[in-house]
Amino acid sequence: MTRSAVEIAEMAKEIYTRTNQKIFFAGIALDNWRKAEASSAFNVQALVQAEREAALFHLYGGLLGVCHEIAGYYRMNDAAPSRVEAFVQQAVLEGSPSPELAELVELAQQRETWLAQLLAAYAELFQPPREERKAKVDPSMPLITAVSVGEEPVEVSLDDIEAWRQQLKALILRFREGLSEC
Repeated sequence: MTRSAVEIAEMAKEIYTRTNQKIFFAGIALDNWRKAEASSAFNVQALVQAEREAALFHLYGGLLGVCHEIAGYYRMNDAAPSRVEAFVQQAVLEGSPSPELAELVELAQQRETWLAQLLAAYAELFQPPREERKAKVDPSMPLITAVSVGEEPVEVSLDDIEAWRQQLKALILRFREGLSEC
């Protein structure tokens, strides 16, 4: 059975199509990342970095799309948040309680979850480059080296982002199943 151009155009206006696109685009970026790592091009590091950032960008967009789907389904006051962080807050949950939003808020608040790690990695894209921390030598104690102990940003691996993509896909399918009216 084929769909008419009108039906396809109408489907493109559905909120979920943007979410699906972003997940798909993240997959393309991950495939390109794999190809970049396997290549012998002189600019492999730049290609890998570009695909890492593209994958994070699209995953974040997919997560934002899920937020829009939830907000639209429950007819929330702010049905079109422009940032995931504005959506996954306790105050928003208290104003518009829903099980899906409650789960997202809980995942976002726990640093060890895939969602919190995705949000942190996305936020890191907007931080300026940092110099590597070097050991500080104390001239009064030449045999002891003091090292600054701070949180260093860790580059996210391809496997991490692929795992986040799979987690997000599973979450989307589960949420949509619960959001669909019978």
